[in-house]
Amino acid sequence: MGIYLSSPKTDKFSEDGENYSLRYGLSSMQGWRATMEDAHAALPDLDASTSFFGVYDGHGGKVVAKFCAKFLHQQVLRSEAYLAGDMGTSVQRAFFRMDEMMRGQRGWRELAVLGDKINKFTGMIEGLIWSPRGNDSNDQPDDWAFEEGPHSDFSGPTSGSTACVAIIRNNQLVVANAGDSRCVISRKGQAYNLSRDHKPDLEAEKDRILKAGGFIHAGRVNGSLNLARAIGDMEFKQNKFLPAEKQIVTANPDINTVELCEDDEFIVLACDGIWDCLSSQQLVDFVHEQLSMESKLSVVCERLLDRCLAPSTAGGEGCDNMTMILVEFKKPIQRTASANEQSSGSEFTDTESKQKENELK
Repeated sequence: MGIYLSSPKTDKFSEDGENYSLRYGLSSMQGWRATMEDAHAALPDLDASTSFFGVYDGHGGKVVAKFCAKFLHQQVLRSEAYLAGDMGTSVQRAFFRMDEMMRGQRGWRELAVLGDKINKFTGMIEGLIWSPRGNDSNDQPDDWAFEEGPHSDFSGPTSGSTACVAIIRNNQLVVANAGDSRCVISRKGQAYNLSRDHKPDLEAEKDRILKAGGFIHAGRVNGSLNLARAIGDMEFKQNKFLPAEKQIVTANPDINTVELCEDDEFIVLACDGIWDCLSSQQLVDFVHEQLSMESKLSVVCERLLDRCLAPSTAGGEGCDNMTMILVEFKKPIQRTASANEQSSGSEFTDTESKQKENELK
């Protein structure tokens, strides 16, 4: 569970922004944890017609989450699939690309830079440094060339991170997720999960883990990691006879592509520090209640973090780092009457509202 402080750090990094079709607010807080291992990216103008939002929850250290916040959206943009209009394939490739980029001398050097900055500054300043905005230099060529050096054979970090991202273009929403951070949409006040928490005891995850030579003990992969999918965690990705998507732990994301409609009010991306405390529907209800009296979205996020923060470390829940991004759609989305939801490897999974899931399929 990590080391807890004697009192929680309740200072928050918060931000608001908007474009012609949406507005967003976000907030992150270290809480009771001794270190801040969350990171995020919010780029309402990834390009002229596309927005990108991502939450990254690190474990075993901060650097992989920070690496993803800095580089993952850039790799989405640079993908040939993205240029061809295939956002799902481009973001899936970007998840795998993170693991590739963190290897070797260049990967070691980039992670060392992030680590140095993390050691020199407080968690608040880390958020300022590694929370990219829309003016981030996304048009640079991908020159991730091989570098010679003493760490040329570096196999990548043993620490890791979840990744849950949402990409919005016109009426299309693409959600990609690896790990137990989560994206939820509010449609007419009803919460629907757009991602699935990748825990080792899920049948599909368990099957892959065992076939790759791993085991599950006390709900943890090889007795240590309580996630079945993550970026980083290279010690679980060493089988040279298996492709990346079949390793004990994989960065392979579930991809959901959703056609937005006028009933869609907002989406929330958040790390498990929040979902451990509130169900998807409870969070959506809280946001609706707050929006009736507060217009600044980051303030709504801040109030939710305070709502989740535990009064002590006795119970465990409410003691984790917390990050939340709230994205509200500005105006009714004009579209046809039928709502078609496509998915690859995932589905809407809110157990609280199974009876209503068919409305979205």
